[in-house]
Amino acid sequence: MLEILSRIFGKEASQASKNVARERLRLVLMHDRLEISPQIMEALRDDIIKVITNYLVIDEGATEIAFERGKNSMALVASIPVLKMKRIPQKKDTG
Repeated sequence: MLEILSRIFGKEASQASKNVARERLRLVLMHDRLEISPQIMEALRDDIIKVITNYLVIDEGATEIAFERGKNSMALVASIPVLKMKRIPQKKDTG
């Protein structure tokens, strides 16, 4: 019984590690192609999340932001899972 459980949970853990490694490789390749440093990508992601969370409750852990290259253009693509709308948007303090 223990062997069966370890097989089941071991596969899930290795699958998760595989997905994390694949995502990291994808980000490294994207940064190399666009010449965008990981620090700039992280700052961009943080800024986008900061603005959106003024209006929406989102799943930050599942948020994905990437650049996609087309034939003659580049696009910023964001997948941001929205959990719910906020009734009253949070305003920034101006002073």
